[in-house]
Amino acid sequence: MVKVEQYEVPEDLYYSKDFAWVKIEGDKARMGITDYAQKSLREIVYAELPDTGVQIKQNEPFGILESVKSVSDLVSALSGTIEETNEEVQSNPEALNEDPYGKGWLLVIKPSNLQEELTNLMDFNKAVEWHETQTADKR
Repeated sequence: MVKVEQYEVPEDLYYSKDFAWVKIEGDKARMGITDYAQKSLREIVYAELPDTGVQIKQNEPFGILESVKSVSDLVSALSGTIEETNEEVQSNPEALNEDPYGKGWLLVIKPSNLQEELTNLMDFNKAVEWHETQTADKR
């Protein structure tokens, strides 16, 4: 794990420019929002996630997060079928603020086009550079 300013960027994940992370787990992918996203939203008070069995597409919205500050679309980092949603996040959305890379995960999907779509995401090194750019823009 590396910290860019106050934002954590774990290794072994892929990242989208829509502030999502992806962890490959065999033939499945676990997805969530980045530390940067949860800190930017501040106090998250509501999460709306789709049901299992739903098809999602890369770069398209699949759910909503509400914070005391704003309402934001959740944009999918990969295409596939939802196999599991994190019920705890829906009942306790503060889990996203407390542990965005652990208990605050959002979905587990069965990717439909994994290898091709991974090329559209950032690996760890690119994600660190991107976070450095994002934090420089905030100064």
